[in-house]
Amino acid sequence: MCFEATMNLYIEFKCFVCVLLTSIFLLIVSDEGQTSSPKTFYTLAPMKAETWWKIYVNKSADYTDTKKTRETGAVTLNIEKTLNESVINLGAETVGCESDLNWQIVTKMSDEVVNGRIPPDKRSDENDREEETQVEKRRDKLKLAGVTVTDSPELNLARRIVSILPPFTPSSSRRVTNEQCLRESQYYLQELDNFALWALKMHDSSAKLPSGVLNGNVNQYGDIDQCLSVRAPWLGGVIKGRYCLTTSVLSLSDPDHPVLRQVQQLLQSHSMLRSELDDPGHRVPRFSAIHWALCVPASCNASDVQLALADILQRHTEGTGITFRVRVTAEMCQTKDDRLHLPTSTLVVGAVFFMIAALAVVATACDPNWRSLEQTLSTGRKLMQAFSLRKNVLTLFSLSRSPDDIESVHGVRAVSALLLLLAHKSMALFFNPYMNRTVMAEDLGRSWTSFARGACIHTDPFIMISGLLTSYSFYKELEHKKRLAVPREYLSRLMRLVPNLVALILFCTFILPWIGTGPLWNQVVRHHSDICKTTWWRNLLFIHNYFGFETMCLTHTHHLGIDTQLFALSPFFVYIVWRWPQIGLSVLTGVAAISTALRYSVTYSKHLSHYVVFGSSIRQLFQTADFSYTLPAHRATVYVMGIALGVGLRYCGRDFRLKKMHLTLGWTAAMVCFYMSIISPAHMASRHYIYNTTEAANFAAFVPITWCLFTAWIIFVSYIGHGGLLGRILSWHGFLVTTRLSYALYLIQFPILFYMVGKNRATYTYNVLLLVDVPEMVIITVGSILLTLLFDLPFQNIRNILLKKPN
Repeated sequence: MCFEATMNLYIEFKCFVCVLLTSIFLLIVSDEGQTSSPKTFYTLAPMKAETWWKIYVNKSADYTDTKKTRETGAVTLNIEKTLNESVINLGAETVGCESDLNWQIVTKMSDEVVNGRIPPDKRSDENDREEETQVEKRRDKLKLAGVTVTDSPELNLARRIVSILPPFTPSSSRRVTNEQCLRESQYYLQELDNFALWALKMHDSSAKLPSGVLNGNVNQYGDIDQCLSVRAPWLGGVIKGRYCLTTSVLSLSDPDHPVLRQVQQLLQSHSMLRSELDDPGHRVPRFSAIHWALCVPASCNASDVQLALADILQRHTEGTGITFRVRVTAEMCQTKDDRLHLPTSTLVVGAVFFMIAALAVVATACDPNWRSLEQTLSTGRKLMQAFSLRKNVLTLFSLSRSPDDIESVHGVRAVSALLLLLAHKSMALFFNPYMNRTVMAEDLGRSWTSFARGACIHTDPFIMISGLLTSYSFYKELEHKKRLAVPREYLSRLMRLVPNLVALILFCTFILPWIGTGPLWNQVVRHHSDICKTTWWRNLLFIHNYFGFETMCLTHTHHLGIDTQLFALSPFFVYIVWRWPQIGLSVLTGVAAISTALRYSVTYSKHLSHYVVFGSSIRQLFQTADFSYTLPAHRATVYVMGIALGVGLRYCGRDFRLKKMHLTLGWTAAMVCFYMSIISPAHMASRHYIYNTTEAANFAAFVPITWCLFTAWIIFVSYIGHGGLLGRILSWHGFLVTTRLSYALYLIQFPILFYMVGKNRATYTYNVLLLVDVPEMVIITVGSILLTLLFDLPFQNIRNILLKKPN
């Protein structure tokens, strides 16, 4: 009895002392030398955004180890007392802590922090600011009570990162109704405040505002690989990263505002190519648009991202005179799961390519034995021997030429192929982000770029050479046989063109989309693959040039359609010139005049531009292609010029001689044609040039003629032995190899150029030397050699076997 009374008295005295100490602690600023050491609170999350708090309270070292867990409704209270510290997790409501006086102190302090808290999903922006103010007041009250309230170092870092670089989540928009997206976005923000590594990676993967935006550094790809690698467990499932490359176009409410207009011009790099959100972007870049990468939870779709981004931009630009139009498509949003399984079609096509390569290896192994029995080989073995790599390598790199060869044509073709490759490369370069894109635009707005701006400079010589070689061959056959085997010529041409074209379509449609990834991959590679899956048959019928660039499979092969359709008419043209020379030449002149008039009238009436002037719109370029550039009626002028040149070479022969005066006049006329084709239009390359319909129509109508006259003169004088140094250079034997590679080079360059664009993740510093990318050129060359050895030359051998001309 005495013992129990003594213990009760001791407990009551202890409680009295503790209550007194608690009152003094909470109401008076403690002096360190007079009381126990100050209590310190560490919050592992921002007070206004987290459901759970973790509070560390330093204690004096006179407690024993205990641990207690109690559940109160939906709130779990975990209490751990050690020798020097108590750890208490409290929910969004105040939870009682039994009668232990120490716990009561902690509860009281927690009450001060948690009291009045509003759940995150019910707050508005105004409530956020009000609550933040209240939290600061409560923190100040705790400081006055002698309690030092501080955050852990990692939370300080997380909060400062978020304040400097605010995270993007679709949950910031009230228009987003995707519940799963909203929940995962809220959890992402919560874990970002908790400094969770996966959330930091997601935040880090999104693009941030860089320096140099006024120098055109506005296209930011973020980190696609890091975004797609994000995985975090949540509610029995997994949160994954989705990478979206957004597109937005900036416009001004007052286009004449002096300062804003200048800022817009610098941001858009003077709009070297003007683009809109609706423009197709798979072959010509949306140059004046802004591309910005965002990493979001995978449950958020493209529509959620678009709504949220539009709302955020609207809030930040309200009242500034600047507006943004935003587009985010499903095509430009990627997850890692999109590429988990190869489709059956890809496996089948891969097997076909493997079998052709295996056939080439087997044929090469058997070739030494077959060469000794070549005269007695069966047709089947000859067809198999056609794939021999040894045979085809010797053919490809042979420098022997036919006595009837037009030597300079090979050099002209090689130079034109190089110019065409550089023109295609320059267009591919415009897709990439640059730190100094405005400098690039200003540099390209100079007269020296005139070579690259006129499409006819690169492609019309090919059309003229096609007409030249066709008439040169047909005229000889008419001279010897007095007739043409037209069906056999048509079949021979199809066997020459179709195998390579089929191989390229199969590769670009079923193989290429699965051998890379990147920010623009779906736009420039996969989108084109999807087009080919539905429109491939147009290419094999050589009518794809009539269906427009926007929905054309392998857009760069429009030239094959033009050339094949003109070739179909060539027997008629050559025959009438051979049979009735004056009438035939009159017909060719009439066709050339009509074609020229069509180019002029359509360019003038529809405001087209065959010369890419500074500030051309993407829509204008596509309309120029659809209404003129891809139509054989508009390109027939230079083809019939080639037919006339081929007939002229046969008529004059190699022994034809020109007097010195004639040569002088000819070279003078040729240099005038060069001046009219390259130098005269150079002023149109300036970034200050204003589009003029008459100048555009004159260029479209007459520059193809003057440029091909210049080229035709060089071929003619070289053929008759008056080409001089230039003729000897163009007649170099090494150009025979480039001629055999030219078809494969023409086909394969675009897929490789856009493969490089699609997989690019970097921001470049522009300089003109980027046009000559040595590794890329090596890949194009190697690819051209493989296509030639595995498809082009083997099927030419098969054509020669099956269509062997009778003696």
